[in-house]
Amino acid sequence: MKPNYKNWMPKGMIRGSAAGCAVCLVLFLVFGVSGLLAAGIWRTILTILFLVLTLVLLAVTVWMILLYRAFSYDGKRQLSRVIIDGVATRVVLPEGGCGLDVGCGSGALTIAVAKRNPKARMTGIDRWGAEYSSFSKTLCEENSKAEGVANTSFAKGDAVRLDFADETFDAVCSNYVYHNIPSRNRQEILMETLRVLKKGGTFAIHDIFSPLKYGDMQMFVQRLKNMGYADVRLVPTDDGLFMSRREATWLGLKGSAILVGKK
Repeated sequence: MKPNYKNWMPKGMIRGSAAGCAVCLVLFLVFGVSGLLAAGIWRTILTILFLVLTLVLLAVTVWMILLYRAFSYDGKRQLSRVIIDGVATRVVLPEGGCGLDVGCGSGALTIAVAKRNPKARMTGIDRWGAEYSSFSKTLCEENSKAEGVANTSFAKGDAVRLDFADETFDAVCSNYVYHNIPSRNRQEILMETLRVLKKGGTFAIHDIFSPLKYGDMQMFVQRLKNMGYADVRLVPTDDGLFMSRREATWLGLKGSAILVGKK
């Protein structure tokens, strides 16, 4: 049995963009080429409108296909695997300890960490929303079984309000989750994750830490240090560690870094 970690670029989004492109192309042909249904200035306006929409959606569709190929676990690049394995190496659990993966998706990071820490347990939580409908708790459990990993568990949860007591876990981790959560203050979502981390526990949170999404992360790093956290730093992953700067730019992952440290 082979694990199925899906793809970070859902096929449904590609199909939707391609379908929109096809519809706009048909409407361009109807109004612009055949001249049906409209004449004069309206024909010109609609022709230009649907031509522009067709070209934009075509470009978006091609970009999505390239993303799908880059992220695929079965493709040549396998960037998802590179990132997951890279983050997992920074999560070390004590014997008998427990770790938390926030936004586990298909279970890839949870399982990767569990494999590296066989004498500890990993819990993965996710809300498994409609935009990633192919991801589920069942899929995570099936992937864990396929990998021969028994020290994992999965549950539905909300990163904004974690259903765990303070200082529950020996380590917390996450991969490309928080930037997708609508929020005016994502730094407070990070603090919610760190709330459930034990004293002496470590964290490795990988995301797109751009100022637009997170504000001043250097100030946040200093804030954690002032609170007593140790070895806190942002490790860029878009400068050759996981991907090149050029690759990060066209993939839309510019600003990627791992926030690491010890509570």
